[in-house]
Amino acid sequence: MVQTRLKELRLEHNKKQIEIASILKVQQNTYSQYETGKNEIPLEFLIKLAKFYNVTTDYILMLSDIDMPY
Repeated sequence: MVQTRLKELRLEHNKKQIEIASILKVQQNTYSQYETGKNEIPLEFLIKLAKFYNVTTDYILMLSDIDMPY
């Protein structure tokens, strides 16, 4: 699930939710809702995080196990 991948990526990069929320320009509790699946992450944020983590959007969406962009 997307929320699982979001949390995995954040933890792998030793980031706190507040840091990722700041990158997306949202409140920490808003970002937390993306990680818990209470709210769907907007497409623009998905793209922003893929660039930040240097992974594909398919990887975040769990459509691929290949994390590196082409």
